[in-house]
Amino acid sequence: MDTKRLYVDFHVLQTVPPSCVNRDDTGSPKTAVYGGAVRARVSSQAWKHAMRVMFTGEMSDAVETGYRTKKGTDLVAKQIKALAPDKDALKLAQKVIADAGIKSDDKGTKALFFMSTAQAKALAELAVEGCKDKKQYKEALKAAPSADMALFGRMVADDPSLNYDAAAQVAHSISTHTVQNEFDYFTAVDDCAPEDNAGAGHLGTVEYNSATLYRYATVNVLELVRTLGAEQAAQTVRAFGEAFIRSMPTGKQNSFANRTLPDAVYITLRQDQPVNLSRAFEKPVRKSEEGYAEPSKVALKQYAKELYNTFAEAPEQSFTVGTGLEELAQPMPLNTMLAALEKAVEEKLSGNEV
Repeated sequence: MDTKRLYVDFHVLQTVPPSCVNRDDTGSPKTAVYGGAVRARVSSQAWKHAMRVMFTGEMSDAVETGYRTKKGTDLVAKQIKALAPDKDALKLAQKVIADAGIKSDDKGTKALFFMSTAQAKALAELAVEGCKDKKQYKEALKAAPSADMALFGRMVADDPSLNYDAAAQVAHSISTHTVQNEFDYFTAVDDCAPEDNAGAGHLGTVEYNSATLYRYATVNVLELVRTLGAEQAAQTVRAFGEAFIRSMPTGKQNSFANRTLPDAVYITLRQDQPVNLSRAFEKPVRKSEEGYAEPSKVALKQYAKELYNTFAEAPEQSFTVGTGLEELAQPMPLNTMLAALEKAVEEKLSGNEV
């Protein structure tokens, strides 16, 4: 199939109990006004960070990750040390970074820089060989990006030629219904206080809410192919899907133990354009005896079907996990669905030249 466009859309409904998953500068849970109603909100940055943490931890065997850091010289120096222990690795690494066109000083790069291990190794090899061609250093920083670099992009103000366009877009998660933040008053006891002291050693308040969230992300598969190649692109889509579905930002996690998994997942392969289904919740879901999750599934399902009959074509393929969305696709266990998704992307890309 000569695929011109291919997008994988991820739609997740997830209920989170009392928590402060993502807070603002005042310590309050982030919110947004949507449809004239206050919604709980978790920023896209918070969830992308949680995904990258999962990539580097329990999914380290499935996906290669890079480093977003000001310590890029240290990464290169480590590789130089491994290749040539007798050389002044740090001094040579600083020269290499400068030759590549990245501004730095004795403390590291001036700004955060996204670098893969393969890129650090390639720079080290050129440095040890005594390469004088600065173009080769730049080429080393353009080649062999890690999967998370291809997914989330790289912006280099010093040299835009080193930029990667992000293949993935992640929306801010919002509650499907109106929320009202609450306050928890807490005290802490001084373990060494005198027995006749009835007061607390510390007291304070923490703000929190609870919500059923609608979460959305999309991956431009052909952008991944351009950066990583077809075979790795399909694997990366699967890894992205697993991390997006299973990860959770860690704000106030020790206080609330709010780690949950989704109520329902809906994934589509589209060849026209990405389609965010948040319009299903522009009118806030009303509370009911079934809570918010079940009516949210109904609203998502009804809006998707309505949209496919009006403005957008039906997806090329669809997958669901969980109950309540059977009218959109046959539900599967998560691991089975991820395997089917990877296979579907591979088949779409089969014979495609990008």
